[in-house]
Amino acid sequence: MNGTQAEQELAHLAEDIAEADKLYHGEDTPLLTDSQYDALRRRNRALELRFPNLRRADSPTLRVGSAPSEKFSKITHAVPMLSLDNAFNDEDVAEFVMRVRRFLGLASSEPVAITAEPKIDGLSASLRYEDGALVYGVTRGDGAVGEDITANVKAIASIPQQLHGSEIPSVVEVRGEVFFPRSEFAALNARQEEKGGKTFANPRNAAAGSLRQLDAEITRSRNLAFFAYAWGEVSEELAPTQYEAVQRFDAWGFMVNPQMRCHTTVEALLAHYRAIEAQRSSLDYDIDGVVYKVDRLDYQRRLGFVSRAPRWAIAHKFPAERATTKLLDIEIQVGRTGALTPVAKLEPVTVGGVVVSNATLHNEGEIERKGVLIGDVVTVQRAGDVIPQVIGPVLELRPEGLKPFDFPTKCPVCGSHAVREKKENGELDAIRRCTGGLICAAQAVEQLKHFVSRNALDIDGLGERQVTAFYEEGMIHNAADIFRLREIDAGKNRGERLRDREGWGPTSARNLFDAIDARRSVALHRFIFGLGIRHVGETTAKLLARQYDTFTALRQAMIKAGDADSDAWQDLLGIDGIGAIVARSVVEFFNEPHNEEVLDALLAAVTPQEAEAVQTDSSVSGKTIVFTGSLERLSRSEAKNQAESLGAKVSGSVSKKTDILVAGPGAGSKLKKAQELDIIIYTEDEWIDLISG
Repeated sequence: MNGTQAEQELAHLAEDIAEADKLYHGEDTPLLTDSQYDALRRRNRALELRFPNLRRADSPTLRVGSAPSEKFSKITHAVPMLSLDNAFNDEDVAEFVMRVRRFLGLASSEPVAITAEPKIDGLSASLRYEDGALVYGVTRGDGAVGEDITANVKAIASIPQQLHGSEIPSVVEVRGEVFFPRSEFAALNARQEEKGGKTFANPRNAAAGSLRQLDAEITRSRNLAFFAYAWGEVSEELAPTQYEAVQRFDAWGFMVNPQMRCHTTVEALLAHYRAIEAQRSSLDYDIDGVVYKVDRLDYQRRLGFVSRAPRWAIAHKFPAERATTKLLDIEIQVGRTGALTPVAKLEPVTVGGVVVSNATLHNEGEIERKGVLIGDVVTVQRAGDVIPQVIGPVLELRPEGLKPFDFPTKCPVCGSHAVREKKENGELDAIRRCTGGLICAAQAVEQLKHFVSRNALDIDGLGERQVTAFYEEGMIHNAADIFRLREIDAGKNRGERLRDREGWGPTSARNLFDAIDARRSVALHRFIFGLGIRHVGETTAKLLARQYDTFTALRQAMIKAGDADSDAWQDLLGIDGIGAIVARSVVEFFNEPHNEEVLDALLAAVTPQEAEAVQTDSSVSGKTIVFTGSLERLSRSEAKNQAESLGAKVSGSVSKKTDILVAGPGAGSKLKKAQELDIIIYTEDEWIDLISG
């Protein structure tokens, strides 16, 4: 693998992991299994170790969790809430202990005490106490900033609002896991079924959803619980060791896990791990592994942290629980990004205490790799105790006459072509995707949100919440409908119009319609970006706009480029910065017949402007620029647009390819890296003088 390939893969990994973090931590709706997610992180780490100069500013190794929800006010953690590295086998645990010894310079004969405790599968929370009284509760969030859930944590019986005892620090942040006891979870689902409400898939998601209720009384009714096992800011040291500090939590009135032990050998740690695993099904709470921590706190301080995790702790994950059953059928679901996901319909079977009748087969490539056939007896596991998945067929039990599954080449929702992209190495992507982005109902809401987003049409007053509401109400189905909203609204009965609704009013409704009309003429690159073509980000949209000048020229060229032997295809590939994968994606979008009708309707309402001319003889033409720190005379977007109009390329990270770094007040790691690479560094004033000249 060369540097260019690694850079592209790191970009894809950063995007995929960020999306997975958002779904798991922010929305409590995980899409990937634990093993799939861990594999992405391991691959990202391996590439960064091999190509350290390519580590991105948004690298997953620098990030914890996901951004806090907009529903709650934010609280900044006094001490960051970090994540843990994972161990997946006995060898990983032994290596962890050896790393600790090497770092501390300890002789092999010198014992190292390490605590071991169950890894609770819930939602991390931090509770701040001042003079023994609970001041606030906050979620992990992105590790630096979390969501204010004070009212909700006060509704949890096992969280004391006043600490007991006499030796309580004036400030202490107690950290741990909010979880749903299995018995309470079963009772909740029984109540939900009885009244015809929504049942929850697993205790972890139910706990996260319950803790994020805007009504604390709902949280109270769910009977959540809390295990304390760590701390953040403290006004005085709690104890010499991890174990003793946790026992103080117990004395103050917190629940601490009775399975916590302290051992001095790897063999004893692994024996305790297996003992906990054997009790797993009988516990009244979900666990997905065992956490090991160096016991001595002075050792912890010496070991410190690396990127998003401490050196002194690691999580030893459990293997997924498995069972066998019959594969009755395979159904296709279309996700919000257009991915066609095969779902196995199974004879119901109990796996890890949960009855499973559906399981993911991930994608077309996985069906081919696993070789499963409808009618097979298959092995099923609940990966990470969350999402059931099919591992593979039990070949010795396969009946005769079974045929391979015929994966559809048309989207089952909208009928558009569904394609598997060809990678740079010539192999087909494992995922088949719908190309009808503009008309596919399965993708509609996400496409509409993207269309009105800040870097696309940027319609003032029309955000994600409004788009979702209008779509669910049936007022808009595609991007063209947005420009008919005034007309659609005018056709409604009195009392149903936007101006009559709570939270709107005549002025708000008129302002929205005026904002939509103001975007009937829009920059070409914004329009291209807003179409949501796969792999076409802001930079690629600008490249296409500059190459073809008008949307009509772009559209005609892409239709001609549908012929791989045409000059139009070669011209597209010849654009610096556009590779074969992006080119195929753009061509497939414009050659999908289902997109044409909506595109025509959209162009009847919106006029994409001609591309702005780009200077080729400026002092920064062809150079790669990075902006960092706080700009005082220009906004970041103004500086970026100005540089690009002068023919420069703006990047978000510093590398050997960077020509100029523009550093404002507060510049940090990017400035340091630029200095190390001997890159030209300008202040904002010097940059403005340069481009003005």
